[in-house]
Amino acid sequence: MSKHLRGVKPKIAADQEPLARVPKAPSYFGVYARAEWKRVLPVLVARRVICAADLAQVETYCCMAGLVRQIETERQLAGGAVDVKLFGVQNRAAQTARQIAASLGLDPVSRARLGTAPETEDDDGSPLCVN
Repeated sequence: MSKHLRGVKPKIAADQEPLARVPKAPSYFGVYARAEWKRVLPVLVARRVICAADLAQVETYCCMAGLVRQIETERQLAGGAVDVKLFGVQNRAAQTARQIAASLGLDPVSRARLGTAPETEDDDGSPLCVN
């Protein structure tokens, strides 16, 4: 990898043709994936950073996040026993969900790049003021 490409991510900007309303969750989604869809998609639509072409990426994110929760629930119902193969699947699903979440602006760093992070209020405008 070139040293010029390391660590520099482009600034996320509002889409030119953003979705105006939240679409229904895909019918094949499980309970956890559907819950994640209902949790994150209204936020993405409100920020105007998601368009119809991005929905496949959001679907993948929701499936992976749902899979992580489903495996954890099944592990807890089984008395907390860790199945090594399921742990590997859960780990990869969590990693994929984290990477997609970052590209969608669902983590603090990518929200800061987007410019949607909540701003702190300075009481007196002094740069030396500690709140």
